[in-house]
Amino acid sequence: MKHKVGLIGCGGIANQKHLPALKNASDRVEIVAFCDLIPERAEKAAREYGAPGALVCTDYRALLARPEIEIVYVLTPNVSHCELSVAALEAGKHVLCEKPMAASTADARKMLDAYHKSGKLLTIGYQNRFRPDSLALKKLCEEGELGEIYYANAHALRRRGVPTWGVFTDKEKQGGGPLIDIATHSLDLTLWFMDNYEPATVTGSAFYKLGRTLRPGSQGNGMGPWDPDKFEVEDAAFGFVTMKDGSLITIDSSWILNSTEERCASSYLFGTKAGAELTGVGGANNEKLYLNTVMANKQVKIDVDTAAGGVDFFPGRKMDAKDVECAVWLDAVEGKRELVVKPEQAFVVTKILDAIYQSAETGRQVVFD
Repeated sequence: MKHKVGLIGCGGIANQKHLPALKNASDRVEIVAFCDLIPERAEKAAREYGAPGALVCTDYRALLARPEIEIVYVLTPNVSHCELSVAALEAGKHVLCEKPMAASTADARKMLDAYHKSGKLLTIGYQNRFRPDSLALKKLCEEGELGEIYYANAHALRRRGVPTWGVFTDKEKQGGGPLIDIATHSLDLTLWFMDNYEPATVTGSAFYKLGRTLRPGSQGNGMGPWDPDKFEVEDAAFGFVTMKDGSLITIDSSWILNSTEERCASSYLFGTKAGAELTGVGGANNEKLYLNTVMANKQVKIDVDTAAGGVDFFPGRKMDAKDVECAVWLDAVEGKRELVVKPEQAFVVTKILDAIYQSAETGRQVVFD
């Protein structure tokens, strides 16, 4: 029997990522409900991806009231993740919520508490974990090839990459700009590789230099011009995180930065045995993995071939990261494997990002108990 799925939010991330992935898993699921505040978006998604007679609504409570729905996808602006995910868990649904987990630590804690009480599953949409290069590096870390990882860089840098659709530049709905939008992926990957989720202190800075001053015609934005009068979030933000074991993570994020290169969902790791460079997504150096070590008393940089052999979860099959994420999530719902993206891990990502914003606003270091 196929799993019955309901979607809350039928905008960009639904159409770019989750709806195609669910369509590719149509032998396992059917989408029976579509909810969006803009009814035309829900209607369009239902026509293209829905089961016959699928519910279309603007009130998520109507979707959650359907007892046949087993799995709910929360694909809405960041500040609504908590309310919708908690309601879905309390309604007895398994929940996949898009990244980040929440716009604040307090909201993420509410989601974690609801998850623990519900007996259902909660995961967060960090699909970059399922890239072949990410999986290869995770395995190298698990096997101790890097030794003790004591320093790492989490990169999410764009030169001119402001998303000009939706509510990305609306601080009230998103909670922030590039830090919460794209650095969340880089930090998630870095913590996962290090298997270290115990931050001690966080210091951060955020800059509002270009988004509010560059006028259309001088922006050079690859995603079209933005309105500087409505640009409410940071251009760039940077964090300095010390972990309880003494290791250090630096975080770089930008939508607008006068940089010579771009690195998104990228992580550099520095260990006692070797170092690793996960180049991330975009550009000519897309999804490359390099190791730096010493062999025969010579410095060596190794280009790791991650393209062959499928992925760890499905050997011999070449699958896009979004399809692996979907398949692994459904496996977890069916009890075939554990969650890969655990809510406790995603909580720490939000906790650190929130602390960077707090530190940037107050000018003070955030110290965790």
